[in-house]
Amino acid sequence: MADAKYTRQTVTRVQAWVPGKLFSLRVSRDPAYAFQPGQFARLGLPIENADDPAAAPILWRAYSMVSAPHETELEFYSIVVPDGPFSPRLAELCPGDTLYVDKTPYGFLTLERFPDGEDLWLLATGTGLSAYLSILRDPASRRRFKRIVLVHGVRAADELAYRDELQALADQDAGLAYLPVATREALPGKPQARLTTLIADGGLEQLAGMKLDPARSRVMLCGNPAMLADARKLLGERGFAPGRRGIPGNLAVENYW
Repeated sequence: MADAKYTRQTVTRVQAWVPGKLFSLRVSRDPAYAFQPGQFARLGLPIENADDPAAAPILWRAYSMVSAPHETELEFYSIVVPDGPFSPRLAELCPGDTLYVDKTPYGFLTLERFPDGEDLWLLATGTGLSAYLSILRDPASRRRFKRIVLVHGVRAADELAYRDELQALADQDAGLAYLPVATREALPGKPQARLTTLIADGGLEQLAGMKLDPARSRVMLCGNPAMLADARKLLGERGFAPGRRGIPGNLAVENYW
């Protein structure tokens, strides 16, 4: 291979959650590739119409692992950005096609950021859900906290990818709560509201049946930058802050584009 910094992997499965908009794909995994739940990979696409099929990729994008560290394949979840140079091509891949994976995992949205606590809140909008799926698929990660609350904010119910899997995990684990919320339609038993509105008015704590307490709660935020900025401010007013200068915090934040 021309560049030892990446490996050439093969697509094994593609799933459309919302045709033309949301999809996931699974690829083979190099046995030497190791990562922590919550980290992301750099994915590369082959050069279009290249004479040499082994030519080095020139397009790279970051995608959080959906798969857990013990799984034999890597899984990624994505939105299609219209007219974008990468995601539309990624969505067109089929089983047997090639996808390149950088050998180095990246990112710090991991539980290692936190000291031990009682409660873990995983707050996501859209495809920011990806990193949390890796955490929840990992039994060791789930055992670190007595209660875990996953909140997935979307616009419409059809955007709730992985809904059946997450609900099944919650049904099997009394310590896990799965709370999907939508802004453009009401879901059964859930308010029609933005995630940040629910933080501000106490609705999120009411849904979860517990308090956002900085002394015992650890919070992860992943999603679009506007949501992150607003949520970070709201949580900061309640005593949540990222770690700094070697001092562990109780808030971890990652932009998802």
